[in-house]
Amino acid sequence: MIKVFAVRTYQQGPSFERMKTTTLKPKYWNAWLLVSFLWLLSLFPMSLVYRLGTALGDFFYRIAHSRRKIALRNLELCFPDRPPQEIQMLAKETFRNITRVTLSSGIGWWSGRGRLTRLVQIKHSVHYERALESGRNLIVLAPHFVALEIGGIYLSMTSPLVSVYQHSRNPVFDQLTRAGRSRFGIVLVERKSDARRLIREMKKGVPLYYLPDQDPGIQWDPRRAVFAPFFGIQTATWATLARLASLTNALVLPCATKLLSAGQGFELNFAPPLENFPSGDPVLDATCMNQVIEDFVRDMPDQYFWVHRRFKTQPPGGQDYYTHTPFAS
Repeated sequence: MIKVFAVRTYQQGPSFERMKTTTLKPKYWNAWLLVSFLWLLSLFPMSLVYRLGTALGDFFYRIAHSRRKIALRNLELCFPDRPPQEIQMLAKETFRNITRVTLSSGIGWWSGRGRLTRLVQIKHSVHYERALESGRNLIVLAPHFVALEIGGIYLSMTSPLVSVYQHSRNPVFDQLTRAGRSRFGIVLVERKSDARRLIREMKKGVPLYYLPDQDPGIQWDPRRAVFAPFFGIQTATWATLARLASLTNALVLPCATKLLSAGQGFELNFAPPLENFPSGDPVLDATCMNQVIEDFVRDMPDQYFWVHRRFKTQPPGGQDYYTHTPFAS
């Protein structure tokens, strides 16, 4: 069990009354139906939500053709020695896990402290406790596993926290997710905003819950991202983690949140802090980060966010990994 290092402001979760009136326009009614459905599911046992996610995940696996192909291709690239049948089973289970976690979002947004404490287990919590007590600033490296949101919400119950969020173009979802994630006082900084706010919060001693492992895409800039191996593939990798650690003299503590089977809840798994990080070499630091994430992925390959084109950005003349794949249908 993680010690509670600060008393956090508690809110019941996103309040429908506080939502802006512009979100009540008819074009947002479908979004409100989904929100109401998630709220209703938050009242049910996690085991029931898990079973529903299994059924709907199988459905989405069949109809989401483009995302299915991306997931299959990513898995094939990262696990070339596994037979096609196993790759397909991993992809299918990934869709199930994404759906299970999506349907359980309301549990993180509206459930009380008691229920969240019962549902979330901690593995190797001593690493987190020692990091908080070390007197240094802290970055929690949280890779894109499907249950990462509940990890951030849970940690914000136990200590102050700052994190980055991606703005949603749908104002209903945008307001709801921001309110749900910040209900225990976490400070959310929009992804495209000035990083100086993150640094200011960290220099106050607030840990950063950081998610740096997606493709930089068209924003790729050699001053901000480098190519480093991930599962043996040269992968465009943000170099921001090392820079933030250097600017704030922060420890970097890896943490992956796992969805447990049969609706038993979630598990936060902490690894030891990165050693000799940052090194001053951006490629070496990015390689170190990718290796830690790869180790987590090998432990739970069906829970990584494979539906993202992780290998999209390549060096000039590099291979296009997504145009022609063996899984064309």
